[in-house]
Amino acid sequence: MAIVREIESGQWALACTKVSVVPHNAAPLPDFTRWPSFPFEGDLRVKDLAPPVAVEPPRSGEDASDCVACNTSDDAYIWFSERWRVRAMDRPTGLPMVLILECRSHLDLGDLPNLLAAELGVMTVRLERAIRSLDGVARVHVNRWGDGSAHLHMWFLARPYGRLQLRGTFLSLWDDILPTIPEQQWRENMALVAAWLAEFGGQANAEPAHIQWESPATFSVSPTAATSDTEPTSAPNSPDRTAGDSTGRAQVAEGSIITGPAAGADGTVAEGASDYADAGVGLSKADRAGGEPTGAESSGDEVRQSSDSGVVPRQTVGDAAESRMTTL
Repeated sequence: MAIVREIESGQWALACTKVSVVPHNAAPLPDFTRWPSFPFEGDLRVKDLAPPVAVEPPRSGEDASDCVACNTSDDAYIWFSERWRVRAMDRPTGLPMVLILECRSHLDLGDLPNLLAAELGVMTVRLERAIRSLDGVARVHVNRWGDGSAHLHMWFLARPYGRLQLRGTFLSLWDDILPTIPEQQWRENMALVAAWLAEFGGQANAEPAHIQWESPATFSVSPTAATSDTEPTSAPNSPDRTAGDSTGRAQVAEGSIITGPAAGADGTVAEGASDYADAGVGLSKADRAGGEPTGAESSGDEVRQSSDSGVVPRQTVGDAAESRMTTL
């Protein structure tokens, strides 16, 4: 192989040197690379292991004053209580749900007092059940690493039902590989989990996505429907209508609406009007064809008058009595 070498005199010269290729003793790939759940395939190589450091760098938020979790308000969480809070990612994820459980106090897992340690177990089970209640969720993976942030945070990752390839250790990797779920579904899932937790206390702080209502710009009316609405099905004095009026009797009660018989154009009352009069229903002068008022009347009762055009105006019994007194 030809390489460039520097001569002692400071001049560069081309020299021929024989270089032999040293074989790289690559470590064999572990067995999990052949698992169905392993998300990668093809030619893989194990990275060289970096030498250890004498002193590890501090994690994020070692001091409470610099802790992101401690300085974040409750508005950024989907649920919170006096001692615990649950937050989601800032955007939809590839998995149906990815949530983080945090204690409100600036503590790590090994620093929890007995009260918070006991509550951590209860909260873990409760949040797992809430996520597993979502549609399309088969299992919930619970993880805690703690190498990035000093504030205790537990990860909850929902595995989609039927996705057997996502089982096991690499679910967190698949979350970054899978296409994200729709934002509306993501918000609905958060709201359901928050509501589930709120049933046991605390406050839910997540709402489902609002429905985007869309209305048409124009409305079309069928000609046949318009014709059927304007044409009466039977004549005002037909036997069918008379029979219907005779069966439409009602007793007057305070605040009730009464449907009375229609009066003809000549002032005569259709058959069945005497039945309404016998029942004590106050009728207008036009309905009674000039007759005197009869029956029990009370102010506040309402009378519904029918006309040949089908329009039903309202008037109170007191108004009808006043008009009759004026006529008399």
